[in-house]
Amino acid sequence: MPVVDVQPDELRRLTGHEDKSDEEFKDDLFALGLEFEGVTDDGAFQLEFGPDRLDRLSVEGVARSLRYQYGDARGVTVPKTNDADWTIVVDESVPDERPYVTGAVVRGVDLDDAALDSLIQLQEKLHATMGRKRAKGAIGIHDLTMLKGDVLSEQSTGNSITYKGIEPDGDTFVALDSNEELTPAEVLEQHATGRKYADLVSEYDRYPAIYDEIGLFSFPPVINGQRTEVSTNSRDLFVELTGTDQWTIDRMCNIICYALAARGATIEDVEVQYESGTVVKPDFDVETKHVSHDRIETVLGVELEMEEVIDLFERSGLDANAELGEETVYEVSIPPYRVDVLHPLDLVDDIGRAYGFNELEPRYPDVGTVGQRHERSRLEDAARTSLVGLGFEDLLNFHMISEEENYERMGVEVGSDVLGGGEPASITEPYSEDYTMLRTWVLPSLTMVLENNTHRAYPQDLAEIGHVAHRDDSENTRVAEARHVAAVLARHDATYEDAKARLATLCRDFDVELETPATEHPSFIPGRTAAVVIDGEEVGIVGELHPSVIVGHDLELPVAAFEFDLSALA
Repeated sequence: MPVVDVQPDELRRLTGHEDKSDEEFKDDLFALGLEFEGVTDDGAFQLEFGPDRLDRLSVEGVARSLRYQYGDARGVTVPKTNDADWTIVVDESVPDERPYVTGAVVRGVDLDDAALDSLIQLQEKLHATMGRKRAKGAIGIHDLTMLKGDVLSEQSTGNSITYKGIEPDGDTFVALDSNEELTPAEVLEQHATGRKYADLVSEYDRYPAIYDEIGLFSFPPVINGQRTEVSTNSRDLFVELTGTDQWTIDRMCNIICYALAARGATIEDVEVQYESGTVVKPDFDVETKHVSHDRIETVLGVELEMEEVIDLFERSGLDANAELGEETVYEVSIPPYRVDVLHPLDLVDDIGRAYGFNELEPRYPDVGTVGQRHERSRLEDAARTSLVGLGFEDLLNFHMISEEENYERMGVEVGSDVLGGGEPASITEPYSEDYTMLRTWVLPSLTMVLENNTHRAYPQDLAEIGHVAHRDDSENTRVAEARHVAAVLARHDATYEDAKARLATLCRDFDVELETPATEHPSFIPGRTAAVVIDGEEVGIVGELHPSVIVGHDLELPVAAFEFDLSALA
């Protein structure tokens, strides 16, 4: 989940609620779905929230949501834009892999230290989420006064910059955090940021580059030039975004423009000149969705008047018009910064939050039976209770993971017949490179937690009962799903015997017979690994993690572990 640092004093200033205490803000933010995770050294709130509301990746976006919640703002707002004075010319030499560009000119922005920090954080958070670590979309923000635009023609007094493709060893420029002239290829080899993002463009025949009349000033998606670096003295900005998908970079641009507009800036259009024609950016078109009154009441379980529904939409930052007929249907206008409204249920969720989920009263559903806990759930709870009794800390990790974490860092080959080696159930269009498949086993998730917990005290005994899946064409869905029990013991004296002892106790609690014949697994040390055989069926693995796995996760202590199929305890 994204975590955003937000200064409470900035929230007070941007919301206009100077009298709000920190505790009141925490309660109000929780009602919006933002969970308080702690405080930074400089007093900023650390807020965690679902990755759907990317417009809240900055203090400006959070403040805007609070203003709607407080009733200080209502309905859809679209910033007014001035006519374009700048043009981005897209040259035919632009790499086919990254053909799209968008942008905006922002004038009169007041960038103090807090505002600049917020802008940088927003840029990086958008890169990490919607931009998929810059692979799908990358943002460049420049000091406009340091750009010298080419004159388009004798008939035009406007300025232009050019987005083109260049040879890797072509023109040189001074990159951010550097003092020497480097070619793009040299940036990828010698600059820390260049090395970090080299994989994004290293296979291109020609590299993306943006020029003004002076020369090269931006090497997207890798790094900007030092000449146009933004500082607290910058008042006019040029925002450019390049990527593989026009819709994505347009929406990323909108979120940035709205954040800067909240600081009092004026947005100015930019013309983007493709070979096929010229388009005007930023794209502030308002989209519409429809949802019926009956569906809202059915999902939320409350009766609402039509006027009340419209009021709740407006307090969510939306506009709504009721269309009367056999049933009442609302045509809802979606502001340009909302990238999460894809379905009528997203609108119902907004209504529920504006109404207040804590105000909803639980009631039995209007059906002829009453639900109860599934036997599988009872088994899971019983196993979890036993694990806690054995001293393990119970975890709940994401069911999704990356191929690198699931296979490579654990030393497991895709398609192998060992535990965790099943073919992945991959996500066709992953939202993040960190979550591209359903995990095939649980231990990679636990080792990732250990990797992130090296600053915590030891011993660390962690366990999880969670969902796993792998491709299986014999299943109707072509995916085999299961629940696995996994546990790790990280301590200076962790051994195979420690893991087996706890596994044996767990099996005794469920009156099943455990056998542990020797076996091999690439994630475990040979000779210190055994198969988990319960009631005559091989269902898992137990042993000491291999040094390559431990070192690969920056761990400095031995780790013993086991994992097996939960259904074996039934």
